[in-house]
Amino acid sequence: MELKSTSLGRHLAQHPYNRVRLLNAGVEVSGEKHQYLIPFNQLLSIRCKRGLVWGELEFTLIDEKVVRLHGTEWAETQRFFHYLDRAWTEWSEEMSKVSVGVLADALSDINDLEQQSRWINRSDIVSLRQRLDGFFAGLPLPHQRISQFENCAQQWAYCQDWYHQAEEKRQQRNAQWSTQMLEAHAEFFNLVEASPLNESQSRAVINGEDTLLTLAGAGSGKTSVLVARAGWLMQRKLAKPEQILLLAFGRKAAEEMNDRIIQRLNTEKIEARTFHSLALHIIQQGNQRTPTISVLETDISKRRKLIIDEWRKQCAEKKTQAKGWRQWLQEELGWSVDETAFWQNDRLADRLASRLERWLGLMRTQGGAQAEMIDSAPPELRDMFAKRVRLMAPILKAWKNALKEEGAVDFAGLIHQAVNVLDKGRFISAWKAILVDEFQDISPQRALLLAALRRQNKRTSLFAVGDDWQAIYRFSGAEMTLTTAFHHHFGEGERCILDTTYRFNERIGDIANRFIQENPYQLKKPLNSLRKGNKKAVILLPENQLESLLNKLSGFVKQQEKVLILGRYHYLRPAELDKAKTRWPKLNIEFMTIHASKGRQADYVILLGLRGGCDGFPAQARESIMEKVLLPAPENFPHAEERRLAYVALTRAKEQVWLLFDADTPSVFVDDFKRLGVPTQRKP
Repeated sequence: MELKSTSLGRHLAQHPYNRVRLLNAGVEVSGEKHQYLIPFNQLLSIRCKRGLVWGELEFTLIDEKVVRLHGTEWAETQRFFHYLDRAWTEWSEEMSKVSVGVLADALSDINDLEQQSRWINRSDIVSLRQRLDGFFAGLPLPHQRISQFENCAQQWAYCQDWYHQAEEKRQQRNAQWSTQMLEAHAEFFNLVEASPLNESQSRAVINGEDTLLTLAGAGSGKTSVLVARAGWLMQRKLAKPEQILLLAFGRKAAEEMNDRIIQRLNTEKIEARTFHSLALHIIQQGNQRTPTISVLETDISKRRKLIIDEWRKQCAEKKTQAKGWRQWLQEELGWSVDETAFWQNDRLADRLASRLERWLGLMRTQGGAQAEMIDSAPPELRDMFAKRVRLMAPILKAWKNALKEEGAVDFAGLIHQAVNVLDKGRFISAWKAILVDEFQDISPQRALLLAALRRQNKRTSLFAVGDDWQAIYRFSGAEMTLTTAFHHHFGEGERCILDTTYRFNERIGDIANRFIQENPYQLKKPLNSLRKGNKKAVILLPENQLESLLNKLSGFVKQQEKVLILGRYHYLRPAELDKAKTRWPKLNIEFMTIHASKGRQADYVILLGLRGGCDGFPAQARESIMEKVLLPAPENFPHAEERRLAYVALTRAKEQVWLLFDADTPSVFVDDFKRLGVPTQRKP
């Protein structure tokens, strides 16, 4: 059946289409030069309109395109429209029944996901959407029309709701499931650690996201969460013990974690490793040989002798090297250097040894060729950096030759080799879950190892526990943005916050939290204390009052309580401590640097050295061009890392903190603390 424009109508309308023909499941609209085929499954509506003289048919397509036929005789137009509309309606009703079956399959997929007693993560939603796309592509009706059919409308609305609001649905579903799990497994959360886990800890433990960052403020129980997470994975049969990898940054921390797991989870099959021991294991398995770790990594005297001997040799044998080193030491470091053979000066060599060791370590960690290293430098620093690299090149070469003669590898090379083994597929990772402690200390090199493990096994989840407020190891290569921009680097996922500290009182927490969050680059998070504390829990005190303070403490501090004296540098250890054993024999006092105190706690803390100047706190920037190029870029906020160091010092204390400052040249932090409401006392 077809409908044509009249001769006059065709002439006056001047339209490309003048004929429409009904097909088996569609219509064909055509003209002298044009033809347009419209299947019913592409058709949204048909309208029949009457003009002043002739009729008009209008077809609206799914891409919002409109095709019109003008100049047809009105009565014929009406007859064709009714016939066409009936055919289209019958086809649509038949197709709606097919659509019901397709939507039922889609609903079954959604219901299967909803009914599973587990966490629904983002990858589940991505997979569900992909499957729904497949179902929707199989619908015979245009998507815009499905809701018009009573037998399809409700199912279609439900599918669309899940498709377009999947994240909200997922969060609602996971919140309900989490509450059920906390109730059903209350005994586990009460007994897995010595003290019952609180709600924020428990919710972090059961969060099933593939990539999860748990922000754990000072004293918030991060180790408990790591142990409980491992226990939860085993209890829910999400991973066998041997499929759980726990990573720590130091050997001592790994050993303590192993002891804790054996004690609390009663298994020796979960082994906490350092990144270096992990790399060693991967190389052993992948290359079928055990690398030897160079003695230079463990013997500081041999390491420094190699470095200084090579430095002296280069200066003695090559005038250009000696000239270059003289300029470096004088112009950049501001050192006074002899005009003669300065490299023979033992005092200068001893002073330089630690810096050479540090610069060499940064170059080794970088890994790539020197040309690539130079190209990575900012343009304004590149020329000078290239000169420095050329001066360091002979020392780096001597180091590599020493490793070759020894048949050994250094720590930086160990991780580079492990990444290479993983990327070549010579090691098959069986780990389904990687748990990382103190994540804020991670370096780009270690992050590459994690990424290589997850590339090798796509089913591996990453559970990282850390605190960007306590990121204090940039000088050794740690990059804080790997934590603050965690999901950018490691993939889409979620963030949990441990919001309760069990260490310090509310007053210490209030001062410390506000102090650290003045830096806008730190992640914002709550950290609540269980105890109030009074206004004098944090006090500013002149540094000449240390002996008086210790006298006072000796009068009320209990024998089992601890007093921790913290300094920015080792040499700030106060002379008063030399007589402490006899002067205050029952006072449990210990001095350490703030860096060394990380992970420790005491009842009372005395922070020394809040003064300005080159030996003050915050420390003045002393980075050479090597650090500026090879270390992660610092955030653009004054004394950002020193501020975090002060936060660490404050949060070692349970009861009270005294901040000792130089009254003549106080630290800039003193004004910050005063502004935050810390009182100043003349005497303790």
